[in-house]
Order: sequence, then C-alpha cells, then structure tokens
Amino acid sequence: MTEPIRFPTKIAVLLRNDLAGWQRLNVTAFLVSGVANAEPELLGEEYRDADGTTYLPMFRQPVLVFAGDRATLAGAHSRALTRGLRLSIFTQELFATGNDRDNRAAVLASGREKLDLVGLALHAPRNVVDKVLKGASMHP
Repeated sequence: MTEPIRFPTKIAVLLRNDLAGWQRLNVTAFLVSGVANAEPELLGEEYRDADGTTYLPMFRQPVLVFAGDRATLAGAHSRALTRGLRLSIFTQELFATGNDRDNRAAVLASGREKLDLVGLALHAPRNVVDKVLKGASMHP
C-alpha cells in the first residue's frame, strides 16, 4: 500500500452557508475555474482510459469545501487580501447575470468592503489557508 500524499498547500472554497444546493454547486464550479486559471501548475496530466480515450486534466490535489455565514466570508476575504493572496470571488449579484462581461461589471459596481460575497476560493500554503478560513467549517 502506498503512503498518502500530503500536499504543502490547500485549494479551498468557502461558501455562504445559506445557499441553495444548485447555488453551492454553481458557485464552486466558477470559483475553482479561477484558481485553475491563475495557477495552471496545479493541474495534473490528461486522464486516459483503457481504450485510449483522453479526458481533461484536473487538479493534482483535493479541493476542500468549507461553509460559513456572511461574517465568516467577510473575515476570510479581508484576511486573504491582507496577506496578499489572489482570490476568486462570487457575489450575490452574479446569480442574476448570464455572462462574464456582466459578471465583471457587477463586481466592479461595489467597493471591496461592500461586496455581497457568497463564495471565494484560494490556493496557498496549508497554514495560511487555515488562518484565512478561521471560523469556517467543512461543508456538510
């Protein structure tokens, strides 16, 4: 039996705990796409089945999903920015838009302190992610 791999970093998603099921899935998908784009080295190699069919690569390490209330999200957002971390964010307004242009315009319309965050994602050293996500719990 092989030893489990322990990664020095974490990919984490923090979701507001009052989202509907479909919203949680949608927000998570959008948020991790930002992490993958910002850090393509996190992606592994293509997958291949026994018949030779190839599939897209995925993250090399697990994505951990956490939940918290509005205050937990605001605190995590602030702590991440204070540490100079790059984040992907999803705001409440993005549920009403249907494309990237309108999404970016919706975020641009609010100052950092006024963003109505429903989710964020980041990749950083394990201990940094733990500090940023203080108060959040693993998603049920």
